[in-house]
Amino acid sequence: MTAVRLSKPPQSDPIHFLHLGDRIVSDRLVIALDAMGGDKAPEVVIDGAEIARERFPDISFLMFGEQPRIEPLVEKHPKLAAVTEFRHTTQVVSGEDKPSIALRSARESSMRLAINAVCDGEASSVVSAGNTGALMAIAKFVLKTLPGITRPAITTYYPTMRGESCMLDLGANVQCDAENLVQFAVMGEVFARTVLGIDKPTIGLLNVGVEALKGSDEVREAAAILKETSLPIEFMGFVEGDDIPAGTVDVIVTDGFTGNIALKTAEGMTKLYTSFLKEAFSSSLSAKIGYLFIRRALNNLRQRTDPRRYNGAMLLGLNGIVVKSHGGTDSVGFANAIGVGVDMAQHGFISKIKQDFERLKDGQIEQKKAAVS
Repeated sequence: MTAVRLSKPPQSDPIHFLHLGDRIVSDRLVIALDAMGGDKAPEVVIDGAEIARERFPDISFLMFGEQPRIEPLVEKHPKLAAVTEFRHTTQVVSGEDKPSIALRSARESSMRLAINAVCDGEASSVVSAGNTGALMAIAKFVLKTLPGITRPAITTYYPTMRGESCMLDLGANVQCDAENLVQFAVMGEVFARTVLGIDKPTIGLLNVGVEALKGSDEVREAAAILKETSLPIEFMGFVEGDDIPAGTVDVIVTDGFTGNIALKTAEGMTKLYTSFLKEAFSSSLSAKIGYLFIRRALNNLRQRTDPRRYNGAMLLGLNGIVVKSHGGTDSVGFANAIGVGVDMAQHGFISKIKQDFERLKDGQIEQKKAAVS
């Protein structure tokens, strides 16, 4: 198969197609894929790309990895092959590689080259199921942070009693000061508008209580800044752990240590209740008969809480769109991660982040002038 050079994606113009023989290549939105990242790569990556192509017919792929392995898999999907360009490399970042080693030694890896494609303007976003620490380290080094942001944050969205919410940080920053938390709040608000489609997202700071005097100095200081910000955001104050599944707010802000524990606890509880249900409905003949009557309702519940549906954590604050897929996901989950990258690119996530931080900076300057006068 002859590789086709894909055009750089324009920012907002209508879809155009290049007709190359029997191949039609979209030049509107190009997604870079780390084809070798993840527990089940490259098969899951290719199958996920095919599912995403069906959902988003105006996207194209730059696929980085061992071409002799990935090209035959892609050729099984002719329509996917028509919108895919291969970039061959034999170097792979493993799950055991330390971020510092991957940053220094994996310059020709599929992960690094896929991130480079975003930096060079060849792709609008990058999706990888590889090593999270390495992905963060390489992406931060290559793409740098956006103006006004000192630390990137990891976020994802999850089901709640009210719909869907997001939380950040989920592990990139174990310790955070008030400025970091304020930055996370701004990024999370833009993410909720861009990806979740919420017009006016509400924001809450995760704390040990809702009273004004509770919590660390950093959390209380961040709350004071958010209450006085000139940005048009809906800050609701402090929220507690039980507000996470309740969906009390659309964006929950916390440090990476707390956020990661909250996320892993929620995942563990989901598995626990799933195992309890299986035991309950297999415990007796009457229970098995009862299962037949409510099987459809349980299937609906399973679909709503399916972790594949919410696969795709975002590395926010970078000067480029980076999506981290769960390493053990299947093709459906990986396709959803690609979908997150598509949504963020199509809705101008980076430009909106820049606008909000510029307004935040201007507001802080005006507050300082007012305080001096």
